[in-house]
Amino acid sequence: MLLAIDAGNTNIVFAVFDGDEMRAEWRAVTETTRTADEYAVLLNPLLQLQGLTFSDLDAAIIATVVPQALFDLRLFCRRYVKCEALVVGDADVDLGIEVHTDRPSAVGADRLVNAVAAHERYKGALIVVDFGTATTFDIVDENGNYEGGVIAPGVNVSAEALHQAAAMLPRVAVGRTQNVIGKDTVPAMQSGLFWGYVGLIEGLITRIKEEYGKPMTVIGTGGLATPFHRQTQMIDHLDHDLTIRGLIQIYARNAKTPRALKG
Repeated sequence: MLLAIDAGNTNIVFAVFDGDEMRAEWRAVTETTRTADEYAVLLNPLLQLQGLTFSDLDAAIIATVVPQALFDLRLFCRRYVKCEALVVGDADVDLGIEVHTDRPSAVGADRLVNAVAAHERYKGALIVVDFGTATTFDIVDENGNYEGGVIAPGVNVSAEALHQAAAMLPRVAVGRTQNVIGKDTVPAMQSGLFWGYVGLIEGLITRIKEEYGKPMTVIGTGGLATPFHRQTQMIDHLDHDLTIRGLIQIYARNAKTPRALKG
């Protein structure tokens, strides 16, 4: 079975696949100080809850935007999965797409993985909007190539920055407000964060489409995608498993070379 690991700035997702079937998926907080052995302590009971053990795993693939976490994730795979993990971004890993940016090596692994998965499922030119620590708008052409994108602050980052920078403004939960005009500080902040973010989404998608000059399909993904998808007509599809599915596709493309550790 394959262990797919998607390590983001806020959360790290582990998923176990038996062929194309997902057997289990778990999400944990990303901690850059976590060691290989601590990953094992975390995953071992979770595997057991699904009737699995480390011996059922024989391959792994990693995508991470947190460089500090990569060493121990690799070591975890060597020590407990008994394999050399594929790592998105390594020179010998073929993504099957071209990256048309000024510095291809600087593009986040998650953004490239999303491009691979989006092109596989959806046809034509695409905008992939990933709602995470940052909100990214990534452009994929009709041939599946990555054409660049936009990076905006995530809504929770914006909320925290507002609290930190203004002494009288509290932390607030981000969510849809009944009215745009707030009658008190908290609902006014919530309105600005939520409806202001809807405006950011719609404004950037409109500008991207105008600049690209061709029909485009918009896919939303990421942990915060659902509430915003409900409030705008500009996101055509919601796809929460986009990144994990992209990892499976990249592994399948590169799995010809055995990576099991001997001894």
